[in-house]
Amino acid sequence: MTNEEILSTYGPREAMEYDIVVVGGGPGGLATAIRLKQLAAERGQDVSVVVLEKGSEPGAHILSGAIMDPRALTELFPHWKELGAPLNQPVTEDVFLMTKEGSATRMPNFLLPDCFDNHGNYIVSLGNVTRWLAEQAEGLGVEIFPGFAAAEVLYNDNGSVKGVATGNLGIGKDGEPTENFQLGMELHAKYTVFAEGARGHLGKQLIARFELDAGKDPQSYGIGIKELWEIDPSRHKPGLALHSAGWPLDEATYGGSFLYHMEDNKVVVGFVVGLDYQNPWLSPFEEFQRFKTHPNIRWYFEDSEGQVNAKRLAYGARAITAGGLLSLPKTVFPGGALVGCDAGYLNASRIKGSHAAIKTGMLAAEAAYDALVAGRQHDELSAYPEAFEASWLYTELNKARNFKQWFKKGRSVGTLMTGIEQFLLKGNIPWTLHRDKPDHVSLRPAAECQPIDYPKPDGKLTFDRLSSVFISNTNHEENQPAHLTLKDASVPVGINLAKFAGPEARYCPAGVYEFVKNEDNSDRLQINAQNCVHCKTCDIKDPTQNIVWVTPEGGGGPNYSGM
Repeated sequence: MTNEEILSTYGPREAMEYDIVVVGGGPGGLATAIRLKQLAAERGQDVSVVVLEKGSEPGAHILSGAIMDPRALTELFPHWKELGAPLNQPVTEDVFLMTKEGSATRMPNFLLPDCFDNHGNYIVSLGNVTRWLAEQAEGLGVEIFPGFAAAEVLYNDNGSVKGVATGNLGIGKDGEPTENFQLGMELHAKYTVFAEGARGHLGKQLIARFELDAGKDPQSYGIGIKELWEIDPSRHKPGLALHSAGWPLDEATYGGSFLYHMEDNKVVVGFVVGLDYQNPWLSPFEEFQRFKTHPNIRWYFEDSEGQVNAKRLAYGARAITAGGLLSLPKTVFPGGALVGCDAGYLNASRIKGSHAAIKTGMLAAEAAYDALVAGRQHDELSAYPEAFEASWLYTELNKARNFKQWFKKGRSVGTLMTGIEQFLLKGNIPWTLHRDKPDHVSLRPAAECQPIDYPKPDGKLTFDRLSSVFISNTNHEENQPAHLTLKDASVPVGINLAKFAGPEARYCPAGVYEFVKNEDNSDRLQINAQNCVHCKTCDIKDPTQNIVWVTPEGGGGPNYSGM
């Protein structure tokens, strides 16, 4: 590695040179790094690879249901069981409920489409799987820098991506360096792979700069909210995977739930709400809390006397991509590539993305390695998207390409047509549906919608936001500029509050945004950035796209355990 002095806002920055820089230490980024090292070892060569991870450790910011399809992991590590991968609980039973208030109907398993068949899959903590992948990567010689947030894309004179710069540390709220100031560093690479997860901060910039989404459907998102519980052994069914659709959401709102039984009397319960919902009074967090009170769900958290005796251990929230193949941008550009959910490879019909992240990371790595061997750099890795289109992952996503589009026509139509496409036609679909509007334009004026009266939390089964954020172990250095920025400070009150009743106070699952009164009784938006769990919902759902999420200091945010 060589050092060179590059001018930044605060003076010269140190620069380090690598063959490949990977931004994001999740399954996709780590799979990229691992596959590069495997290929180099097979040929007796060396490739320098570094992974930047903004969390305090790999896995700290990872949140997923999660049922994991091990297909891609098996390609990456054929002997993952012998290597100790934490896939310990196979799915033993699938249950799908259509819920109404106070009742539910179980769908017969023989009528469930293939996308809900989890035979051969595992209920996992994806955070623990990520930690294991990081151990394997380091064992192969990958450098991992946890606590370093990639804050800026660097470009060569010809416009190709040169690498990234990490954020400065020790900048005060006033924007001036403090006594703890530490200049960010530059990492230059022949190719830079972006694996930041859904709505990646830099991925969003790259998509716009290189017009990677030209001719594609707008990306669609959901917010997934999740809790980890320890329940009564008499109510625990290891390997049970329960999903539901219906109450408490209305017919027009996309969403559903999951309840997965892990090992050791633990269950994860979660709720997904599509961020194309229309009613600004809706709160995804409150809908999740209300969902847990459904008698078919509440039962799992009770003892034989009907008393809630389970213990909530952890909480988190994260946006997920749902647009599928039709919203997938071009994934390569001069000097780099997008993998995993930074591109949007998640299969919403299966509620699975980790296998897609690992597979696309491997494909990008193989294309990048071949380019390095050929002496190339900073060009487009066209072999990566070509390999994807020839892969089993493309076939899988193509079968599900209409999933989200059908649900725009309501839950009943979406359920029926998903069944026809996936069950009767087995994914051999002769038609393709398209969407033309992004999620943030879907909100209707508050005056046209029915306010929703949510019950107060009981502190046993249902909770408020702040107590939830507390058990997410979220922390940010207090004296730093807010990483939740506004393009125009007048918009929250002048437009969002006036027209949409201030939806940011409801769609945020962490209590970051609240409208408060000034001394003259006027309104203002207060941003409690220290609560942020990095879910990215505000960046997606803000109706005026006035909120922009930028990277805080590395190491900040949630520290998920067992999630």
